[in-house]
Formats: sequence, C-alpha cells, structure tokens
Amino acid sequence: MYAIAEIAGQQFKVEKGRKLYVHRLAGEEGSSLSFDKILLTEDDGQVNVGTPVVKGATVNATILRHLKDDKVIVFKKRRRKGYKVKNGHRQLLTQILIDDIVIA
Repeated sequence: MYAIAEIAGQQFKVEKGRKLYVHRLAGEEGSSLSFDKILLTEDDGQVNVGTPVVKGATVNATILRHLKDDKVIVFKKRRRKGYKVKNGHRQLLTQILIDDIVIA
C-alpha cells in the first residue's frame, strides 16, 4: 500500500515505515502530524485517484529530527567583465517517519 501525498508544497510517495526528508515543518521532535492532501492511493492493485484529493484519506507521521541539508554553492560570473559573486545556502529540513496510511 502506498499513497501520493502533498507535504509542505511538494508531492511524495509515502509508504508505512518509510523515512522522508521534507521542508522544515512546525512541531517538536517526537510529535505526530497528520496530512490530509492525499492525491492518489494504491491498495492491493486498486488505484484511487483523487479529484483533486482522495476524500477521507490521511497519512499519519512522526517528526524524527530537524536538520540542515548540505551546503550548495552558488557562483555567478560574467566573463571579461570582472564580475564574480560566490554565495552559499543550506536548506532547513525535517526528517519524518510515516506511521500509517488511513483510507476511509
């Protein structure tokens, strides 16, 4: 059984027991979350596509930890103009564990 869920503005394929890294979510480590924007569910070969969401379906998850992703270097240069800019960025992430998928 799996589902396609929209979490923090992005779509993820979620399965029970799977760990995901998503954009930073509000909440303490160890707290439970519930996502109700489920776009598609699959259970034993039976696919249910939402219009736009599947009615009554939810995904329950637990926040494992908050962390920062690896640094991404942004380097801009215009050749022969003497223009160089170096910048860096570290994305804030949350690791979640999918507890179960509930289909009503």
